[in-house]
Formats: sequence, C-alpha cells, structure tokens
Amino acid sequence: MMRFLIAAVLLAAVPHQAMAQDVPGIEICTAEKTMERRTGCLQSNVNFLKASLTKASLENQQKIDAANRQIDALKATVIGLQNTVTQLQAQVQALGKQPNGAAAKEAPKEAPKAPAAK
Repeated sequence: MMRFLIAAVLLAAVPHQAMAQDVPGIEICTAEKTMERRTGCLQSNVNFLKASLTKASLENQQKIDAANRQIDALKATVIGLQNTVTQLQAQVQALGKQPNGAAAKEAPKEAPKAPAAK
C-alpha cells in the first residue's frame, strides 16, 4: 500500500504537457490571413459536414430499415389473427348448424314469477 502511495505522489509531481487535439468541427475561416490556410480551413469544414451528413444518413437508413422490419412483423401478426378469426367464425357457424347448437343459441327464457305474498 505504501509503494502505491509513493508512486501516486511521484506521478502527480511530474509536470504534464497538454497535448493539442484537433477536434473536428466547424471553424471560422475568416480569421485566417493567408489564402492557403483559409482554403484549408474551408476544406476541413466541407469534410466535416460531409462526414456528418454521411453518418446521419446511415443512422436514418438503419432506423427506416428497423421500422420496415417491424411493420412486416406486424403485418404477419395481423394475417395470423385474421386467419384465427376466420377459423373461429367457421367453428361457430358449424356449431350453429348442429341440432344441439340451435338450442344453445337461443336466449334463456325467464323463469315464471311467483305471485307476490300479501
């Protein structure tokens, strides 16, 4: 544990230089004095915008493809449910044509009312 603490203190004491990073993005190119630097700046902006559009286009196409797959799956589900309903309707009609089924389709008759007690 002591070795770890000493190593941490030594590493913290060593001066660190911040490394410059070229972060892609839109830059203001009017500040450049020379035409070459201004042209390079504008080309960098064009490249950044082109890459951004390509990335957004690919992401949107993936979303559209996923939505189309989901629509196809839902269509298949609806067709399956329609087939099930058709089969059930056929079974109900078949039961309705049977002799026992006709009595089942009729509404139950009300029981006779008992005379009221006085």
